[in-house]
Amino acid sequence: MDTSDAAFVVDRHLPDLFTENITAKALRTAQTAIKALPDFFPEYVPQDAGQGGRYTLREADFWTCGFFPGTLYTILERAVRFPQSLQLPPEISILQFREQLLTLCRTWAEPLYNMDTRTDTHDIGFIIMPALQLDWELFGNRKSLDSIVRAARSLASRYIPSARAIRSWDILKTRDMEILDQEDNMIVIIDSMCNLDLMYYAAHHTQDPSLAEMATAHAETLLRSHLRPEHVVLSNKPKVCYTGPWYSTCHVANIDPKSGTLKQRLTAQGYAHESNWARGQAWAILGYAQAYLSTKDWRFLHASCGLAEYFLYRLETTPAYATPGRYVPLWDFDAPIDDETNIVRDSSAGMIAANGMLILSQALAGFGSGMLASRFRETAMMIVQDTISFALAPETATLVCASNGYISAEDSTPGWSFEGMLKYGTANNNEQARKRYANHGLVYGDYYLVQFGNRLMKMGIV
Repeated sequence: MDTSDAAFVVDRHLPDLFTENITAKALRTAQTAIKALPDFFPEYVPQDAGQGGRYTLREADFWTCGFFPGTLYTILERAVRFPQSLQLPPEISILQFREQLLTLCRTWAEPLYNMDTRTDTHDIGFIIMPALQLDWELFGNRKSLDSIVRAARSLASRYIPSARAIRSWDILKTRDMEILDQEDNMIVIIDSMCNLDLMYYAAHHTQDPSLAEMATAHAETLLRSHLRPEHVVLSNKPKVCYTGPWYSTCHVANIDPKSGTLKQRLTAQGYAHESNWARGQAWAILGYAQAYLSTKDWRFLHASCGLAEYFLYRLETTPAYATPGRYVPLWDFDAPIDDETNIVRDSSAGMIAANGMLILSQALAGFGSGMLASRFRETAMMIVQDTISFALAPETATLVCASNGYISAEDSTPGWSFEGMLKYGTANNNEQARKRYANHGLVYGDYYLVQFGNRLMKMGIV
């Protein structure tokens, strides 16, 4: 698929990435939930009847707090860099919309500045980067860059040199398992790969190589601790695919902090310790693709390719009764399906993986692997196309402008509301989890949906 073919696919099959509905939903949540700041941020929208389709808010120190401000800034990026992509009503001008959205973005980002010194979490990259990176890049706001650098150094405080890794969680507690001793245990989760971008970004802006060196050491360690080689025999091998090793991932690795030796592979959010949790696989695809862009280390590129191929293989071998929606991942590829009429999926996993595959396609095209680049670009679009067809909430929203120029949003059909963009997300369906919840809209699923559209525009496909 060349660039012109990709553009055709977007125009024909992915127009919902850029509709007024996407913009209106983000704007409405920004206006209605703003009174909860600085203490609470949107996390998920229940799909259960009687829930009203409203965002459930989560305490500000939870790891997801940066994604909604990031979504607002991603839409603002469209207004600044790609104004032609915004489908606004004729009575609303681009400049009018941009000015009002900028005010909301700054308001939602403000509480994040107070979090950049947190050393109690490895998720500081998820908290800081989605909004503040764009604030720096779009407007040159030095306050945001300074916050990114402080956050990177806060994350670096969790680096254990003897283990060559960054501690993810201090402890692990589920209903059937506890790891509390930090002297002999170091819990590292695959999600951590996507927080390394914070350290690379800060290193490049400060010329502090130590931040990048720690990030690279962490990525190297996870190649051994989290990636599991998968030997797949294909009956119908595609003409073009990655021919190196394919990998699944574990969610949690317990590492000896003194020696770096792998002690256990576990899960906290997947079905079982040895199963393939879909979102963990997606974090790995995206994280290693980003690490390659920052380092040009071929090991990371090959890891991401092998992870992406295995993710695609698991999608395409999904049982036939799980279609339509084949490319909307099951929440865990190995979890049993007890009720074929109520299959638990995770649309956010698909969105994360699709973004990773787009980055892969750019990296591969950069040194002449055009056919493999096309494969991953086409696969990413296929995932997003199927997700939009299957999981995009049919309860849409529209923009309205009052006589005083104030822009707001309302349900397209009065009383028919769902504040999230996508449905069928799964935050945590592990039966031993302290909070088990599935089948909902997820703030990070929506963030990566909007990000995907912006990536297509930056690639010149839209």
